[in-house]
Amino acid sequence: MQTDLVLSHLKKHGQLLDLEIASATGIALSQVRKSLADLMKRGEISQCSVTHFNGNKRIDGIQCRISGYVPPVAPGRKAGSGKSASSD
Repeated sequence: MQTDLVLSHLKKHGQLLDLEIASATGIALSQVRKSLADLMKRGEISQCSVTHFNGNKRIDGIQCRISGYVPPVAPGRKAGSGKSASSD
C-alpha cells in the first residue's frame, strides 16, 4: 500500500529526495526507503545516493524518479536551432 503511495507521489511531483517523500506523505523515512528499494527492484524507478550540506551538517539521502522519464524540453529558443542560409 505504501509503495503505491510513494510511486504515485513520484509520478505527480517528479524527481524527489527520500526525505521529501517522507515529509510530504507522512510515511516514516525507513518505510519510504523500503518502498523505494522495492520499486527499484521492479524497475519502476531509478535512484542515486546524494549528499547535501546544511552548514556543517551532512545530510545523506536517496534521489529518485520514475524510470525512463525524460523531462520535457524547456520552452524558448535553443542554440543552433536557427536555419542557416546556404547558397548552393
